[in-house]
Amino acid sequence: MLQGCNSPFSATVVDQLHAAGAVIAGKTNLDEFAMGSHSINSVHGAVTQPGPDPDGLRTVGGSSGGSALAVATDQCFAALGTDTGGSVRLPAAWTGTVGFKPSYGMVSRWGVVAYANSLDTVGVIANSVASSRNVYNVVKGHDSHDPTSISSQTRARIQSHIQARNERRYARPLRIGIPNEYFINELHPSINRSWMSAVQYLNDRQHSLVSVSLPTTRAALSAYYVLAPAEASSNLAKYDGVRYGNKAPSSSTNADDQEGRDEGNVLFSRTRGQNFSAEVRRRILLGSYTLSSTAIDNYFIRAQKVRRMVQSDFNHVFDLSHPLLPTKEDPESESQVDVIITPTATRPAPLLSELGSGEADVSPARKYCDDLYTVSASLAGLPAISVPVPLYDGENEKRDEPSVGVQIIGQYGDDELVLVVAEELERLIEMGIFGETGKH
Repeated sequence: MLQGCNSPFSATVVDQLHAAGAVIAGKTNLDEFAMGSHSINSVHGAVTQPGPDPDGLRTVGGSSGGSALAVATDQCFAALGTDTGGSVRLPAAWTGTVGFKPSYGMVSRWGVVAYANSLDTVGVIANSVASSRNVYNVVKGHDSHDPTSISSQTRARIQSHIQARNERRYARPLRIGIPNEYFINELHPSINRSWMSAVQYLNDRQHSLVSVSLPTTRAALSAYYVLAPAEASSNLAKYDGVRYGNKAPSSSTNADDQEGRDEGNVLFSRTRGQNFSAEVRRRILLGSYTLSSTAIDNYFIRAQKVRRMVQSDFNHVFDLSHPLLPTKEDPESESQVDVIITPTATRPAPLLSELGSGEADVSPARKYCDDLYTVSASLAGLPAISVPVPLYDGENEKRDEPSVGVQIIGQYGDDELVLVVAEELERLIEMGIFGETGKH
């Protein structure tokens, strides 16, 4: 659709990096219009990594798979990606890198091709938490061009709110939440063991583990795949071959035949049908239907209600109240937590043969399930980071497979605490003792 298109201006985050002295090496491959969880829906072909044998390639996750692979193969210091429902965290988990999604509105979206405006967040992929923080510190800040960017005054209010919490929590060990609803049948046993080893390690460092309930988690994935396509169908309406995008050529060279054909196949219909991939067309159709007068109440409005319930679940379990919502009246409770730790994905990186090509008849619903653990934080706009951890079998012996990710989620605006906990977990990996806690 946009082949040969050159943007007339740079995104704000790119300008900020240039101003800080960064060298922009280039653009990376990704799912078309960021629609996908495996980076296989691209006009440039799938993004892959070596599998268990020479003939088997693994997916790198998506949609920001090219960014993750560039970092994993040391082609760059760090890379940017847009995280709508896990598009930075999932590739990071499957490539052994760190993927950080800041709180919604903390980083400018100006210059980013929109997928879902209320969800899109510019994130950072790097080889360490420190590198992610360095890039984040450069690109965060208010941008007057972006209407969703948090203002400087509101940022100051958020920091004041967090500072008050920090003074109250001074010297108290962290309370780490373990969601009951994340123990599901689809969770790969080895990932479950790696997850439990990670939280047990933190428990051994005097941090307490608290079982929490996020009941709306069960409906979060369905709500996401109603809301995101709905916003995408609106955002992509301008790509019609007239205002934006390349015009599709007619299938007939005869003027009379062409005129007759176009009576029932208008320009924008032919252009969108030929220039959008199957996955993009699928999501546009889904979004258009859920916004139609006959379906909006049953789908879109209900999905919005689920989204508010997801946010409410998080607000109920976090000790820190949401800085942009009315303050909780409940006093600090032992059942409330500072961060939540979950797996990033339900399974190790699948083989490309398990997914097929971008046009294959593999069930889209099965692919969407790989976003199960990442969409909730996106719906609530919370900061979340995926940290790579080794994959272990039943005897805690490291498996000859790619690492997997453990996800750390914090309250809105509490990005720094998320990064601090991620650094502590990262030190465990560097010390080479990860997995020993599983023997206790």
